[in-house]
Amino acid sequence: MADNAEQSPRLKRGAVGLWHGVFQSFSFVAPAGDVAVLLIGTVAFAGSATTLAVLFAWLIYGLWMNTPYQFAKIKANAGSYYAYSAEGSKSRWLAPATLFTWMSENLTGPSFGILGLAGFLFLLSATLSSIPYLWVLFATVITVYMGVLSYLGIRPSLNYVMYTGFAEAGFLLLGSLIIIAELGHKNTLSVLTIPHGALSAVLFGVIFSILDFTGLGTVTTVSEEISEAKKVVRKALIYAFLLSGIALIIPSYALTVGWGLGNISTYASSPDPGLIVFDKFLGPVGFVLLAIFTINSYFSYGVAKANAVSRIWYSAARDGIILPKWFSYVHPKHRTPSHALLAWLVIAYALSLVLGFLYGPVNGALVLLTVSGIGIIFVHIFANSALTSYALRVKKFNVLTHGVVPTVSSILALIVVYYSVQSTLSSALSSPSLLNYGYIAATMIGLMWVGIGLAISAYYLRRKPDVLAKAGSFDAEA
Repeated sequence: MADNAEQSPRLKRGAVGLWHGVFQSFSFVAPAGDVAVLLIGTVAFAGSATTLAVLFAWLIYGLWMNTPYQFAKIKANAGSYYAYSAEGSKSRWLAPATLFTWMSENLTGPSFGILGLAGFLFLLSATLSSIPYLWVLFATVITVYMGVLSYLGIRPSLNYVMYTGFAEAGFLLLGSLIIIAELGHKNTLSVLTIPHGALSAVLFGVIFSILDFTGLGTVTTVSEEISEAKKVVRKALIYAFLLSGIALIIPSYALTVGWGLGNISTYASSPDPGLIVFDKFLGPVGFVLLAIFTINSYFSYGVAKANAVSRIWYSAARDGIILPKWFSYVHPKHRTPSHALLAWLVIAYALSLVLGFLYGPVNGALVLLTVSGIGIIFVHIFANSALTSYALRVKKFNVLTHGVVPTVSSILALIVVYYSVQSTLSSALSSPSLLNYGYIAATMIGLMWVGIGLAISAYYLRRKPDVLAKAGSFDAEA
């Protein structure tokens, strides 16, 4: 089987272009899903300063985008941050740690789509939520859909997320501008100020919002299939970043002011507040369209996730790092890493079901996403340190882009982890419950996963330096 994997075709060069790459990244943000549901978490903390919190989160994530932007002009490798960490670290020692840590996010992050869709549909209808285990059907449908579309090839899967993503972004912008216009004299700049004594709460809102932008760098995972990758991927990163800001910052303003700043404390406790605001200002048409685009957001996220993870695992297996060569098999017709895709889907689906049965689909997803958040943050930290190390080694060090930005990004990332851990601990101590214990367990698992990843790196460095030397070495445009 290993020999077959080694002899299988490669990913198809030049299969997709700039805008496919933009929406591979943009789909991870799932903006309609954020507008309809996920901004609730930010509003719960930041209140009337939600727009400011989202703006700060977007700018902070912009700093995190520096590392993939810098590495994208050096290497076109589907391993993305795994390959970048390999390229930048001495003896490529960070490669296994980055990969293993990222795998924690790869396996728990899909719960956003697999379980999130069921949670959203349940909020739409009390009848649906009253049917026991109906969420399993929703979870199965989205899992099969994202697996099949990704399996059929990078171009059809990214055509889907591109066309629907354009429509989704356009609708959110237009709908928000209509709401803002209808608000008239109620429009205010006070949303860009921090209420007296609310600094810590707003910062918690920023932390929550940062995770809304997770995945903006995943265009790098399809870099082996993009035409002129070392030029196009960097453009795609910028365009996806700007588009995500437009699709979330403007709607966050429209929703909070449209809800009423004087009543903002009731926003987070209301079911589907985004849908309520769109219905209030845009009528049933606005309500229905937002619901449709929100459902599509989960499907688009799932497809983009399948594309990204299957290629990360394919790249690592090709190098012989952690994963066996079987995972590097590429389907001869569709040119997709079908073995990696299938294995990931089965594990992620099973994990989502277990947590869904234990906590319910909504809380099960939130517990899994706690692990996911910690994992992806440390992936950024590892890649940031690799960028600085690489620039110093090749004597092309720029103080701002290779020193200040990655260092500040990593410090901010550690602050996010600190407050996240503090929040879960304080919640469990003040309100002991099975769910809060689940959050603590997820936090500890996330941190231990990082530690195990570092131990695996040490093992490869000592016992398999010859294998480690090949990690992330492939460059599609070399």
